Amino acid sequence: MRNFDVGRVLRYGVSGAASTFTHLGVALALHDGAGLWPVVASTAGFVASIVVSYTLQRNWVFRSAVGHGVGAARFLTVTAVAWTVNTVIVGTGTSVLGLPYPYVQAVAIVIIPVVNYALNSRWTFTAATPPAPEPAAGCTRS
Repeated sequence: MRNFDVGRVLRYGVSGAASTFTHLGVALALHDGAGLWPVVASTAGFVASIVVSYTLQRNWVFRSAVGHGVGAARFLTVTAVAWTVNTVIVGTGTSVLGLPYPYVQAVAIVIIPVVNYALNSRWTFTAATPPAPEPAAGCTRS
């Protein structure tokens, strides 16, 4: 098991805050300043937040050497998983259990960063371990 890295968790929290403020800032600027429809403005903010989050997590939080092609694809996969988890929690909590939306969303807001951290720290930004070399012809492993 890996050692728990408090500094990395704190950096993760800061990167999450930066991502959140980016989403909100871009969305509000495009909605209030440019008059865009809220869904379009929020979508643009969300995309901007993904760029900020990926950049900070790859370079600062996890200090990963994983290439951008692999890292970005994995990061987008984790983002899709988080969106799915959010949708299931909110849908189940409000429609099936009849709970108030703000409470259900609060539960999702607590769970999703934990899921994201677990997946990003163990998969997204971790280089694959190369397989052990095969023995030379005629040699056997002991």
